[in-house]
Amino acid sequence: MVIYGVYIVSKSGGLIFNHDHNVPKIETEKTFSYPLDIKLNYENKKIVVSFGQRDGVMVGHVLMAVNGIPVTARQLDDGRDAFEVIENEECYPLNLKFGRPKMTTNEKIFLASMFYPLFAIASQLSPEPKSSGIEMLEADTFKLHCFQTLTGVKFMVVSEPSQQGMDILLKRIYELYADFALKNPFYSLEMPIRCELFETNLQSLLEVVEKTGISNV
Repeated sequence: MVIYGVYIVSKSGGLIFNHDHNVPKIETEKTFSYPLDIKLNYENKKIVVSFGQRDGVMVGHVLMAVNGIPVTARQLDDGRDAFEVIENEECYPLNLKFGRPKMTTNEKIFLASMFYPLFAIASQLSPEPKSSGIEMLEADTFKLHCFQTLTGVKFMVVSEPSQQGMDILLKRIYELYADFALKNPFYSLEMPIRCELFETNLQSLLEVVEKTGISNV
């Protein structure tokens, strides 16, 4: 069983805490012949696959190395421009390594702010009155579980699809939040949570769930 991460969103929609617990490192290395049959674009200081996914290389993956030489922004570590190498027929065959990029803090803040209006829209679209909003989003590779407190703070856990008992885990995380964050005299509501005791106990809780199951929480 795998838990990928924990996120806490304030009642105003801001990301106040995130914890990457066990994010898998996905990398794919392939040898390509000329011309390259995937489309690459330079975005946000990364070379990103924008079209033509194949053999594990997916749209959104980032170019990490060319012939074993790491890529930083759009330059190889030997000083050459990555696009000049990729567009030069004489350099082929080329061995390219792609991987899923690690989200930056700004990207996590942006995604949290996107979830907030989706949650509100789901509450309004529900045919039942007083809907709780989105409690779970399911994809083929993960599930996102959400628990909203009475004060509007949202707790989210991203796990593999087969992980069970996430509703219990979310309430235990809420208890840790109440015990170690809210009772901290230096913590202000709506502000980012920077509490070592909260993070330590959260880490221990997630490890117990992964190793022994939710029944031991």
